[in-house]
Amino acid sequence: MTAKTATLYRMDMPGHLCPYGLKSRHFLRSKGYEVDDHRLTSREETEAFKAKHGVKTTPQTFINGERIGGYEALREHFGVASGKGTSYAPVIALFCVAALMALGVAWQTGGALLQLGTIEYFVAIAMVLLGLQKLTDIESFSTMFLNYDLLARRWVPYGRVYPFVETGAGVLMLAGSLIWLASPAALFIGSVGAISVFKAVYIDRRELKCACMGGESRVPLGFVSLTENLIMIAMAIWMPLRMYVLA
Repeated sequence: MTAKTATLYRMDMPGHLCPYGLKSRHFLRSKGYEVDDHRLTSREETEAFKAKHGVKTTPQTFINGERIGGYEALREHFGVASGKGTSYAPVIALFCVAALMALGVAWQTGGALLQLGTIEYFVAIAMVLLGLQKLTDIESFSTMFLNYDLLARRWVPYGRVYPFVETGAGVLMLAGSLIWLASPAALFIGSVGAISVFKAVYIDRRELKCACMGGESRVPLGFVSLTENLIMIAMAIWMPLRMYVLA
């Protein structure tokens, strides 16, 4: 049986090794292809290749003499999703990590793993992780946030303040410290967020991306976003109740 072969041209220069070239080679091999790997080892060689084939970028893959294109085009050729559409994967990963960290904290503190305190750890850690996602690129987050948040639309700087409030409240709740400050802050941003999401999704029927995972989020605005805010509200009410009333 004749082996499937593909020809790949990719940049492999002393100052630059193209990551998409390596990904293309790996992808082809994973599909059972033998790869005729042509490395473009200089800028002159790369520019000459692009001029010859009338392309603007590398890598470039050829199968049976037909030019397929770069890495994304190669994935599309084999019917693999590009990964640029909507996806719940990032937020699922974040909440799973938050749950594992909460179990780790409960284990380290000597308490039972399945207890009310573990849930508190989970919510606080999730708040910190979500806040950190926003803090990595506040400008992009605040821009996406303006699409639906009611307060940010009235006072634009709120989009830049929000990540610090969410992260700070989560840290204080995790530490069980300054709850008199953390709870009102979380209650405020959670309430505004819940109302904003509910209006945008269930009243205005708008299809938007949620800024909960930062400015590059592919998570749809909807149930997950609303749940995040409602859990924050519940935590904000529960923490002072437990510490100052039920103690």
